[in-house]
Amino acid sequence: MYNYIAISGTIGAGKSELASRISNLENGNLILEEFAANSFLEKFYKQPGRYAFPLEISFLFERFQQLKTMFSQADIFSQYFVSDYLFDKSLIFAKNNLTDDQFSVFYPLFEAFKEQIPFPDLLIYLHRPVDVLLDNIKSRGRSFEQEIQFEYLDELQKAYLSYFKSFSDKRIVVLQLNDIDFVQDEKMFYQILDLTKQKHNFGMSIIRF
Repeated sequence: MYNYIAISGTIGAGKSELASRISNLENGNLILEEFAANSFLEKFYKQPGRYAFPLEISFLFERFQQLKTMFSQADIFSQYFVSDYLFDKSLIFAKNNLTDDQFSVFYPLFEAFKEQIPFPDLLIYLHRPVDVLLDNIKSRGRSFEQEIQFEYLDELQKAYLSYFKSFSDKRIVVLQLNDIDFVQDEKMFYQILDLTKQKHNFGMSIIRF
């Protein structure tokens, strides 16, 4: 039913794990964000004011190049794609991290790139309490993420949900997962997998587990 599905969520929500499992099971084309290659990320968490602009600009170009390359080399209408990020996350993070002057430079670039990247046929957003996100971040042990604060994640989560409400012509499903572990809980994983095959109405819908 859907050729392009994106799994979205804030830091520590479990996007990559879910996207990988769905892609592997369904023999899809997996698109994982290459965040580890960004040399500004660790610097940003230590000095956000200094490194926010180069971080967001570099991520914007990296995400655009990855998705543009992927979709230009394949037929999006006959193949199956699963991504662990939404291109529009660049806008959400930029609004949260940049000054007004910096954002005025960023936004025209984003708009120009956005026109060339398809929006997913189905967007699944993984919503978890911030305390759970922080526990997940701590558990996976990436050193540069350990300084992430509750307030930062809370702001991002609110920004995502506010952004999704502006879409009435896209299929957006918000999964309220709390602390559910769909890696260990096979039954829960297959429930989520089933949702990717169901017909969903346009606009944002919320499913509670």
